[in-house]
Amino acid sequence: MSDVKPISITLVDYQDAQQMSHLIQQLSHYALDDMGGGEDLSAAVKQRLLIDLPQQQQNFSLLAWVGDECVGMTNCLWGYSTFAAQPLVNIHDLGVQKEYRGMGISTALLSAVETHAGSRNACKVTLEVLGNNLIAKASYSKFGFNAYELSAGTGKAEFWQKYL
Repeated sequence: MSDVKPISITLVDYQDAQQMSHLIQQLSHYALDDMGGGEDLSAAVKQRLLIDLPQQQQNFSLLAWVGDECVGMTNCLWGYSTFAAQPLVNIHDLGVQKEYRGMGISTALLSAVETHAGSRNACKVTLEVLGNNLIAKASYSKFGFNAYELSAGTGKAEFWQKYL
């Protein structure tokens, strides 16, 4: 008998309280990590997520499981590529609990995102990654992602923000 537990990925039903609880818990793990900002989400934000996410038709989330233990998540946003005239998916958050890293869980999540995106004829999957998150960058690169450059000489795309 093997002690290896299977990895599985499930699509979150935002109407299911237990699934939402798992999602918020995994988002907390991600936020507490240095690469997630190092601070937990406030109670107010967690409460708003429970109310707001079910109303967001352009979002979907996936949970990663090792056996019956929830160990990771990704939150994704549907967008639209005007250059391809097709849907696209942006991975907004992707996190795996520290003690479960190196087991192929992020690859399983990325594969599930790609499958879900393909089911709606998306032309691509995009994501943002911190410049010093070398482990994530290696994982994304291994999966086939690369820094976006429209054409040689134009430079790599940068992700900017302005708080409102």
